[in-house]
Parts: sequence; C-alpha cells; structure tokens
Amino acid sequence: MGAVQVIESGRHPAVLDVPAGVLSIPTAESGEIKLSLVIPTFNESKNLEQLVARLSRVLDQCLPGRYELIVVDDDSPDGTCAVALRLADRYPALRVMRRRGEKGLSTAVIRGWQAARGEILAVIDADLQHPPEVVERLWAQMANGADLATGSRHAEGGGVSEWSALRRALSRGAQFLGLCVLPTVVGRVSDPMSGYFMVRRSAIADTELSPLGYKILIEVIGRGRIARIAEVPYVFVERTAGESKVTSKLYVEYLRHLLRLRLALLPARFPKFAVVGLSGVAVDMFLLWLLKGGLGWPLTLSKVVATEMAIANNFLWNELWTFGDLAERQGYGFARVRRFARFNVFCAAGLALSLALLTIQVRFFGMNPYLANAVAIAVTTGWNFWMNKTFSWSAPHPLKAPIPAHCRRDAEVVADDRAEEGDSKAYDRSFPAAPEIRETFQYFEEQTYFGPQREAHIAAANALVPGGFTTFADWARSHMNPIADASVGD
Repeated sequence: MGAVQVIESGRHPAVLDVPAGVLSIPTAESGEIKLSLVIPTFNESKNLEQLVARLSRVLDQCLPGRYELIVVDDDSPDGTCAVALRLADRYPALRVMRRRGEKGLSTAVIRGWQAARGEILAVIDADLQHPPEVVERLWAQMANGADLATGSRHAEGGGVSEWSALRRALSRGAQFLGLCVLPTVVGRVSDPMSGYFMVRRSAIADTELSPLGYKILIEVIGRGRIARIAEVPYVFVERTAGESKVTSKLYVEYLRHLLRLRLALLPARFPKFAVVGLSGVAVDMFLLWLLKGGLGWPLTLSKVVATEMAIANNFLWNELWTFGDLAERQGYGFARVRRFARFNVFCAAGLALSLALLTIQVRFFGMNPYLANAVAIAVTTGWNFWMNKTFSWSAPHPLKAPIPAHCRRDAEVVADDRAEEGDSKAYDRSFPAAPEIRETFQYFEEQTYFGPQREAHIAAANALVPGGFTTFADWARSHMNPIADASVGD
C-alpha cells in the first residue's frame, strides 16, 4: 500500500474525533447513509485489509454509496490505525477513530456509533471470525423491519469450527449463567454472546449505556427499546492471524456486566423477595443453633429441618406479600400446595446451582472463596426469583386478542382529555382499549417469555395501541407508571 493521504492541515480526511462524555447514542436525521458498521480493533493489522475488502465487496452490491465502515482502534502498537488510514485512501466509505485513553471493545463500539451517521448501527469483530458475507443477510432482516438482527452460532445452520470441548462448555455455561441472572434479556436470543449484529438507531438513541467487557449485545437488548429480533445463523471461523483476546478475565467481566444490568432492571417485586430471603437466612441460622446446640440433634438432620423450615418461611411471606395479588388470582387450596411444591423444587435447584458456581469460580478462575460465594448467592437469588415468578406465581390468564380497529380513538383527543383532567381515567374514556392494554402490560410484567413466543405476544400487544404510537412499549412508557420504563416483559 502507498503512503497515507494527508491534507494541508496534516489531518487525514477519514479521521474521526473521539466522542467524550456519557455513552449515549444521539438521534440523527435521515440522510444518505443507511448503515454504519463499526469495527473495533486492537492489534489487528494482519486482518484488517482482508476484512475491509470483503465487507466493501458485499455492501457495494446491496447498499452502494449508502454505508460507512468505522474502524475504532485502541492505539494498537502493531500499527493497526496506520493500516486503516492507508485503506481509507482506497475505500472512501472507511473512516477511522483512534482512542488513546479509553479502552475496551464495548466502549469502542459505542464511541463509533456516536460518530456514525447511519439509521442502522452495526458491529463486527476485526479478526475475521465473523464471516463478512453474513452482513448482507443481517441487512435484509433489518430492511424487513427488525429492530435488531444478530448473527447466531446456535441458530439452525450456525456453528463453531474447531472449538475444544472446554471452550464449548465455557460458552454454553456463560449463556446458562446469563439465563439465570437475566432471563428476559438473555433468553430473547439463542446466542447472547454474539458480537456480530445490527440495531436500529431509534431503538437505543438517547439511552445511556453502561457496558462492561466484550459482550455488548446483552447491554443493547437490556437497555434498548427492542421489539422484534431476527437471528441469522453463521459458522464461527477460527482466527488465522493475530492473537486471541479471550481470557478468564473476560468471563469475570461478563458476570459483573450481568449483575450490573440486572440491578439496573430490577422488577418492583424483587426487593420484597430479597427481604424475604434474608428472613429465611435468619430462620435457618436460629433453628440450626436450636436443634444442634440446644437439643443435641445430629448436624445433618438439624440442617435439613432448618433448611426446610426456612423454605416454608420464605414461601409463606412471598405468598402473602411479594406475590400476594397473583396468589389471590390463582386461588388457594390445592393451587397453593402446587405453588409450595414448585417453590421447594426451584430452591433445591438454586442450592445446587450455588454449589456449582462456587466450585467453578474458585477452581477454574482462582477467585477468593468468599467473593465467589457472594457472587453465587446473588446469582442464586436471581434464579429463585425469576423461576418462581415465572412458574410458581405466573400470571393466571392468557393474553387477550387484539382490540378491533373500530375501538381505537384519535390520540390527539386523548392528549387533550388528559391535559384537562390530569389522570388516566380520561384516557380510558377516550380510548376504550386502554384498560385492556393496562391489563396486557401487567401480564407482560408478571410473565417471562423466551424466543418466538415472546415475539408473538409483543406483536399482538402492538396491535392494541392507538394512532400516534409505534409500539405497545411506546404507549406504555407514555401512559402508564414509570415501571414501564424498562423493556416490556422484564
């Protein structure tokens, strides 16, 4: 390649300034650029030329003159940034950003998106492990109306090439851990660890993101306004040049990210569930002391009785307080016995999960045993809450059919009534479907959905909203309590 093109000011025309401040994507007016694909790099000089050439070949066919490639380099010592600038002389769609302070893949992606001009934002790894040709199928899904299209190794037709059994187990284990901590986010896609996806700008604009580590997809799904998700299968290819950046530290950061995102998206019932859990710990400790120390029972028998009494204590308070309204709607008698049996099963499974997590963290990652135990307790608490919320105290009625079109009312009339009367009852009178939408939203709040079932219910809920609103989530955020600020279904 030849010398880098330089203008009189000494600055290459492809160079982008690094955005500063909060990690929030600005809105942008519609223009010629439809797709902005960010390529985060660190020591990828050996792969970048081939990647840019293959991407340009594909995108020149499906989006000629309407896309941009943005390399965001973390000041690579191997000269990746210089390679990118030389490539920009040959590929006019390529722009380059060099970061000297901030580091990390996730923040690099967001900084690139902040400088992007496209309506659709995307990311691909620079190591050629993501086949560049798949970008055309991802774009087709976005053009077909998806809010997010992600490449998946686990969808039918996808896969990994030469992974060892240990690496496969770690990948699947990380996914299972995500399902335990954040089921309504991780459960929406088959490959939550994917770093190859596109998202509509409007779905994440003006939302402050707080990613950690390499796995930005769960951050986008968790904090974004994502209704429809499409998956495109691909086969993960082994790196042929450069060095892998996958280390045990990345898995620890992934776990920290899950917990951070979980705390940010806590449902209203979770604090009550946690308080009840603490009361169970007190009951367990007291009875163990009483039976073993006071009455002289054998340790194993004392622990079994103490644990079961703690579970019964937790069930009672959750039944009466945390999930009291749902318990009343489900009924008592034998229905309560079924709930108690399920609660026991999930608590026992949570105990097994806690022991497994403690062992893995200490033996494989060398974590401090007490810190690892705290992490295991946090994950298990999340497991117990979402499994019991979904199966023990699940919402007792199915989603209603969409409201017929003739029942809808003009949103402007609604707004006038609300302004005059200042409460939601005016909206209910102007738009008869409103109470049923509220009931539907409550159903979403109480129920956890995964995959196609969730998408089908969201589509049905979207059909309920009146003119002036794009999706059910938009309506909920405008006309319901602040609890609707979280994504529908959490």
